[in-house]
Amino acid sequence: MTDYKIDELLSVINFEENKFQTTRYNLFLTNYEIAVLKKYHIDYVNCKTAKEILQRVESIISDLDDLEQEELDQVGMSIAERDYYKNTNK
Repeated sequence: MTDYKIDELLSVINFEENKFQTTRYNLFLTNYEIAVLKKYHIDYVNCKTAKEILQRVESIISDLDDLEQEELDQVGMSIAERDYYKNTNK
């Protein structure tokens, strides 16, 4: 069994980055997702649905280099997964 040093682990986790914020239209985005969307000038503030954000991501992603595409794709997948679980009938 592996022993973990809890204090050490807690010191490297960025809780603020994963904290959720609510947009004007009640969409939940993490601080990290917001930072990435801002970095690529994606106007998430005026999007009424997660799908609108994802459309904006898709419209610019092919114009980026590989590392930028990967970063934005990860954010897009995170938003899409949250939207799926929120809006799927259970």
